[in-house]
Formats: sequence, structure tokens, C-alpha cells
Amino acid sequence: DEEGRNDDEAPRYEVRVSQGFYLGQCEITQRQWEAVTGNQPWRDAADEVAEGPDRPVVHISWHDVQDFIRQLNAADQSLYRLPTEAEWEYAARAGTQTPWSFGHGGAELDLHAWWTANATPAGRPAAQAVGLKAPNPWGLYDMHGNVWEWVSDWLGDYPGTPQTDPQGPVEGTGRVFRGGSFKDVASFSRSAQRCWNAPDLRLDNVGVRLVREE
Repeated sequence: DEEGRNDDEAPRYEVRVSQGFYLGQCEITQRQWEAVTGNQPWRDAADEVAEGPDRPVVHISWHDVQDFIRQLNAADQSLYRLPTEAEWEYAARAGTQTPWSFGHGGAELDLHAWWTANATPAGRPAAQAVGLKAPNPWGLYDMHGNVWEWVSDWLGDYPGTPQTDPQGPVEGTGRVFRGGSFKDVASFSRSAQRCWNAPDLRLDNVGVRLVREE
């Protein structure tokens, strides 16, 4: 009965995340992307992109992210990857069961998220610098709003039985991204909200956040 709930969020089912993981405190920034790849994909985007080293990288496809991860892993002793959809929601909720990790929206929304009502008055519609809003209870910034974040899963129906470390379907046509963005209504930034598109598509409000494994 959550307001804004979509059919693809059902059925509710129990997920066990069996292994600990480190999720980026913020979304990958333009500075970080350029340092690894040497390119600036956001310059090929439409008008709703603002340049800035601390703004999240956007206009990147799921395949672009895989290339970024390969280059990052080749240069670093750590192992980076995309979070699964289950890992992402587990981190976004941060132990809560409310629509947002901070509660039920309302006045708290503007303190924690960039969305269509507060991003436009800040200037032209665009993703804002990371970490400017209040973090969730686990210290993660911009899990709600700013830019959508690619995850590893193909889009698929949720199972009706408990799962341990679900990976999503083995194939599909759309890759999932989560979290909502600066150009979306409030309900799109709920912890349960799902969205997806073709893995080769680039959008000005979709970025990424990575998992680091030791």
C-alpha cells in the first residue's frame, strides 16, 4: 500500500545478503571518471548536464560502466563491480522499512534528495555535486535522487520465495537502475522504486556507484 508503488515492486519477498560489501559513499564523479578513462562523456549529452568535478558522471551506458570497471581494476589492487539490485536496496534502506530511509517523505525529502521540485530552482535542471544532502543512516549520500544508478541485474520479475544473494535473470533486454534523479517526481526516489533501459543507452540523469571488494 506504499504510495507510488508499481507492479514491478511485487511480490515482497525476503532477501538475505550473506556477504558484507563496501558500497561507495557517493556516486562516481566526473573527476573520478576522467581520471580513470581520460574521457568526458557528459560533454556529448543534452542541455540538462552541468560540468563540475564533484558532480556525478552521467551520459554513461551500462556497457560504458563495464569498461570503466575493467580499467579501474587493472590499475588498483582492489576489485570493483556494480552492486546487485538486492545489495543496492539493502544499502539504500539502511535497516529501515519506510519508503525512504529517512521516513515517509514530506519536509524531510528536501533535506536528503535532489528531485524535480528542488533541483531546478538551484539553476538549470542538472545533477548536483555529490554529498550536499544529508546521508542515509549508514552514511551513504544521494541514495535517493540526484541521479539514477546502474546496478548489475537484468530486469526481471521478483520471485515469490526467500532468496539468498539474488543476481537477477541470466539474460534480458533491460538493465536496472535505481534511486531516482533530479528530474523525477518524489516517489521515483523511494528505496523500492525500479527503473531500467537498454544497456547501451546513455541518459543525462543516470550515473553509477560501485562496490569495492577486498
